[in-house]
Amino acid sequence: MFPWLLCGILALAVLVLLVRLFLLRRSLDEMVQQLGERLGQDTNNPIFLSTRDARARRLAAELNAQLKELRRLRQKFQQGDAELKNAVTSISHDLRTPLTAIQGYLDLLEREELPDNARRYLGLIRNRMEAMTKLTEELFRYSLTTDRQELNLEPADLRRILEESLVSFYAAMGQRGIVPRISLPEEPVIRTLDSSAAGRVFGNIISNALKYSDGDFSVSLDRDGTVVFSNSAQNLDPVTTARLFHRFYTVETGQDSTGLGLSIARLLTERMGGTIRADCREERLYITVSFPAL
Repeated sequence: MFPWLLCGILALAVLVLLVRLFLLRRSLDEMVQQLGERLGQDTNNPIFLSTRDARARRLAAELNAQLKELRRLRQKFQQGDAELKNAVTSISHDLRTPLTAIQGYLDLLEREELPDNARRYLGLIRNRMEAMTKLTEELFRYSLTTDRQELNLEPADLRRILEESLVSFYAAMGQRGIVPRISLPEEPVIRTLDSSAAGRVFGNIISNALKYSDGDFSVSLDRDGTVVFSNSAQNLDPVTTARLFHRFYTVETGQDSTGLGLSIARLLTERMGGTIRADCREERLYITVSFPAL
């Protein structure tokens, strides 16, 4: 009789442990699922558990406290980011009027008879003024780009957009003595894009190549929607290349650059569902933009 009683007690204990293990696993699955949902949403809903296990509930309470703090920090960041964007937009807009006036006065001065030194200084002033005007415009455009305005996504020919972007820089390439090597498929490459935004992406990349190229430029488009831009760039290294998409970052050879072109290109590319990366191999810079078919 005693062995059967012992076996019964052991079986009951095992059953209780299995039930508790099942409830614990269910609680963990609930926490994992709800935690993923809370992290992906801006919501005040806490994590709820169906179990009454004290340890599981303490863990859920700690996760809820951390989620509350994360939500507070996220809201603080979003508010600060919005204030910064508004400030950049206002400042860049307010700078346009005095810069336009300065340009007008420079135009008047250039019509006067001036000594050679004065004319040389005037040229330096105009050069710096144009650089500041360009920076102001880029700041204004960057603030608009990061404002999360809706893009007009529709079927568009990636090949045509790239061709138009290259044509718009034909004169600038000629001034630099650059004869581009271009490889495009014969048939259209249709992707769901905002044509204007895609043209801005390609234009910023081509402009960047003209600033840093050592005298050559190549671009190719594959049928899979991958565009590869490349140029010789002896002053670049892997560390510098990794920072090209950072805001306001420029390398030494791009003294007239604002450092926003590639940052804007990355923002727009990602918003259209594409990817963009930069690589440096054997003293050549490769910028790869890919828009996969959906």
